[in-house]
Amino acid sequence: MQKLIVIIGPTAVGKTAFSLTLAQALNGEIVSGDSMQIYRGLDIGTAKATLAEQSLVPHHMIDIVEPTEKYSVAKFVAQARDVITAIAARGKVPILVGGTGFYVQALLGDRPLAPVGVSDELTFDADWDRKVAVAGEQSLRAALAAVDPVSAARILPGQIQRLKRALFVSQQLGVPFSSLPATGMRQYDVKMIGLMTDRPLLYERINQRVEMMVEAGLVAEAQQVLALSDDATAKKAIGYKELFPYLLGEESLHECMLTLQKASRRYAKRQLTWFNNQFDAVEWVDLVQYPSQSTLEIEKTRQFMSL
Repeated sequence: MQKLIVIIGPTAVGKTAFSLTLAQALNGEIVSGDSMQIYRGLDIGTAKATLAEQSLVPHHMIDIVEPTEKYSVAKFVAQARDVITAIAARGKVPILVGGTGFYVQALLGDRPLAPVGVSDELTFDADWDRKVAVAGEQSLRAALAAVDPVSAARILPGQIQRLKRALFVSQQLGVPFSSLPATGMRQYDVKMIGLMTDRPLLYERINQRVEMMVEAGLVAEAQQVLALSDDATAKKAIGYKELFPYLLGEESLHECMLTLQKASRRYAKRQLTWFNNQFDAVEWVDLVQYPSQSTLEIEKTRQFMSL
């Protein structure tokens, strides 16, 4: 079975920096597992590796479609698996780096593929959390009952996360969640490295990143996104929509930056929760506070590749 290194973790935790270090040490190539970095021109808000960083190590699954194009997780999986096969055929080490858990899971084979366009599950969860807060659990259960009455009847009251999961998968696959096998079949021999750090430190890094993004030209990039059609996936992405009120003259840039920082912190919290609930055998490491552990992780990964 093809070996694959996977690096996961919340936004702003240092995935890009570590992936570059690891790839250079192991003669590797990087495959992005981010649902937004596929779009050309959306560079700052999606935290893509810079052109200088990309020149250090070959990067794949970045800038492959226009923001106006429809894309699906099924397309991502097909393309990314071809890329991984080609990397290995060149004698290089494929390294998947991503913060979009649904894309990573689908690529690994851990969950069923969605053959249609898919939104970020984290965004889906957040949207339904807001709806449930206003309209109650019954609104979510009713939506699930429309596509999967078996799951709607089976899931107990108060199990909001299970209701959301069943609705999300049912809508993406076009078949009831209750009709699917409980587990997928992993396609790779995986070493999964999870990057994390203390929550207050992570939040501080997120706040600083937002400031750096704005200084780098995020507002101009958000203006491009604002001009897209309302059904464009990028228009719903954290990092852009929070700046729309400023671009529309409704709020100050400072107010919008605070909103973006808050949204990004919440997103990171949801990412950590999702990774912990969905992935097994993750080797968590804090390279923010203990950067010297990078050397140990590289050696452990080298040993994994030699087995």
